[in-house]
Parts: sequence; structure tokens; C-alpha cells
Amino acid sequence: MKRALAAMTALLLLCGTVAADGDAEVGRAKSASCSACHGADGNSLNAAWPSLAGQHAKYTVIQLQAFKDGNRQDAMMTPMAAPLSDQDIQDIAAFYATQSMSPKQADPDKVRLGQAIYRGGNMEEQAAACIACHGPGGSGNPPAGYPAISGQHAVYIATQLKAYKAGTRRSDASQMMRNVAAELSDDQIDAVASYVQGLQ
Repeated sequence: MKRALAAMTALLLLCGTVAADGDAEVGRAKSASCSACHGADGNSLNAAWPSLAGQHAKYTVIQLQAFKDGNRQDAMMTPMAAPLSDQDIQDIAAFYATQSMSPKQADPDKVRLGQAIYRGGNMEEQAAACIACHGPGGSGNPPAGYPAISGQHAVYIATQLKAYKAGTRRSDASQMMRNVAAELSDDQIDAVASYVQGLQ
């Protein structure tokens, strides 16, 4: 638990240095190339690709900059982010922040385990609960840069948690997400991802 708290503190300090100050209307036009995967309003129709609607601008800025700088790698996103200017990133992030996430449902068979992990973590392995950073309803923490995850595709959430667990995604400050995901089984990851998808 001390390790998780130290990681959260480090991320707070990092995120405090990232501004989010874009023009949503300008960002709407700039997001045209993003819409093929993420949807015109930020609601992706493909569960493998994240919905960006309603995401905090600061978090979107951090992730786009990570793709652009090479700190986060993805065969599709890295070349898309590379030509973006800092202002482009700010504007696109501002646009998606103004959109609304489409509600989804959790798998009823996974709700009990998913809710237990989300609210209480994995106490046997001392993995922090998701609620600590992402909030009771999954709305995240904008000042801290913690993302909104409610309504996100379960497939995408599970893929990212498994990438953190495997260490192939390393864009988390102080390994905070890697440390948490490492203590979850694949079944626990799938359950909590489904639970997150149903949060509203």
C-alpha cells in the first residue's frame, strides 16, 4: 500500500506540470482523422479502440504527448500523434472533453468480482483499489490527471491492464499501474474491466 501511495504522489507531481488549454471548436475539425477509430463524437464502435468522449483534457494531452515522444508505443497511434503540434494536442483534447460517453452494460456474471476489485483492490496481494484514483463512479480525478474510465470498453480496459501487467505499457509514473496490475489475475482483470464498462 505504501508503494501505491508513493506512486500516486509522484504522478500528482508529474501531472501538475501539464497544462490543458485548448479550443474545443478548433479541436473538432482537427479530430477528423481521429474519428475513423474513435468515432466522430469520441465514442468508438470498436471495443479494441478506446472511446475518448468525456475524457479529461489533461489526461488526453498527457497520452498524446507520450505517443508523440515515444514514451508510449502503439503501431497506429504513434504515427498519428507524431505530426501533431502542442496546440493541436490541446485542441483535440479539449474537443473530446466536451463530448458525452455512451452508456454501456457490464457482464452480469462478472459484476460481483469486478466490483470487489474496483472498490477493495486485491488485499491478499496488497494491490490498491481502482476507486482510490478513479473515484466511485469511474469519473477519475482531473486535477491529478487520473482518467475517467466509466463506460470504457471492457476489451480495451482489459488489454491495457494486461499490458501494464506484462510491462509492455510503461507510460505510468512510478510504475503505479504496473504495480497494481501485476497483482491481479487475468480473471480479475477481465471482471474489473467489465465492471468499469458498466459504470455510469
